[in-house]
Amino acid sequence: MASLPPTTTAGAIEGGCVFLDAATLRSLLTPSALIPHLRSSVPSLSSAVRAPPRQSFSLDPSSSSSLLLMPSWSSDPSLPFIGVKIVTSFPHNSVLRLPGVHAAYLLFRSSTGAPLASLDGTALTLLRTSAVSALAAAFLARDDSRVLVMAGAGALAPYLIAAQRFVRPSLNRIIIWNRTPDKARILARDLQEKERRENSGVIFEHAECLDEVVGLGDVVSCATSSENPIVKGKKLKPGAHLDLAGSFTPAMRECDDEALARGRVFVDFEVALEEAGELAGAFQRGVMAPEDVAGTLAELVGGAKVGRRSPEELTVFKSVGTAVVDLLAAQLAYDTYLQGRIYPSFVFCSYVWYFDVYLGYFNSHYFFLALGIGSSVMVFLPKFSVYLSFHFSSFPMIFELLIEKMRIAVLLPVHW
Repeated sequence: MASLPPTTTAGAIEGGCVFLDAATLRSLLTPSALIPHLRSSVPSLSSAVRAPPRQSFSLDPSSSSSLLLMPSWSSDPSLPFIGVKIVTSFPHNSVLRLPGVHAAYLLFRSSTGAPLASLDGTALTLLRTSAVSALAAAFLARDDSRVLVMAGAGALAPYLIAAQRFVRPSLNRIIIWNRTPDKARILARDLQEKERRENSGVIFEHAECLDEVVGLGDVVSCATSSENPIVKGKKLKPGAHLDLAGSFTPAMRECDDEALARGRVFVDFEVALEEAGELAGAFQRGVMAPEDVAGTLAELVGGAKVGRRSPEELTVFKSVGTAVVDLLAAQLAYDTYLQGRIYPSFVFCSYVWYFDVYLGYFNSHYFFLALGIGSSVMVFLPKFSVYLSFHFSSFPMIFELLIEKMRIAVLLPVHW
């Protein structure tokens, strides 16, 4: 739960540091908030953000545990922040039933170096990765896309599904595949149950063989750490959009060379030309050259490059993630938090004794006057700017709803 800031101005909070946990970030960085933010900020601010290559340190070679540092900072006055993401990778945590990767993100004021916020880095990464994929799909996927094939059922998969559905509301069939079939089945079941409660009509299902369903996908989204191609280019149907979000090292590879050769390829940032195994390997094998890449996300969103050109065109978007997008997402989360758009959902404010006179209108028939001597418990719901006050009186019991901004009181007597 996020701690309440002492003020709602960034200047006044200098010297204080808030913590934004995973639940708070999910409330702040919804697809409807983060995707439009990236659409406006990536083209205009990416060039102002310095993001040195991530540094990796081996902690224990015998267990392959490592520490990664991803710093970034901005020279633009509209983005006055320094950010550092710290990631730990402990592959053998699975035997302890713990996540193998943990992350934290630290945000500082660039003018003073003062710490401003600590954010759950794992949630931040999931949210910004899915938002980047969906933003690219808004320009590259067909407007009438109906079927989404999701390759991978790990932590990132539900975020990608939600983000892709935001930019393509026409998606009404989601097919989930995972190397471990039970994981795909469980995720499909859980998401279908959620859809039933919301009466959306979207169908979720799982598949045991990716080759059998990948050709159905108008959008094929991959979130795996596979080192061998799982998507075969010959299986993709004309007009499909292939989103590769899982691999982030030269050793990883989610699609084969034919998928790249058939498609028009975009990347999130130029660093993908070196870090993405699909692209680095294709360059080495002579399948394509770096200049064959159609453009970056900033060029695509900013209009320097044209997105989808025809209904039959096959498009590919490869992302590896950079500290640039981490900083932009952290900026939105912190600024939105300070603006008071989200707070803890419940704050106990007071317990008092009272002696008061109540005048109200009841049952459409008469006014009433009540003299109450008793006690009152007040609860503050800051997210909605509402106070709820529960009065326990010696004569009636009065429920009072005070809406802070409108200054309206509704008094409902309950006679014992």
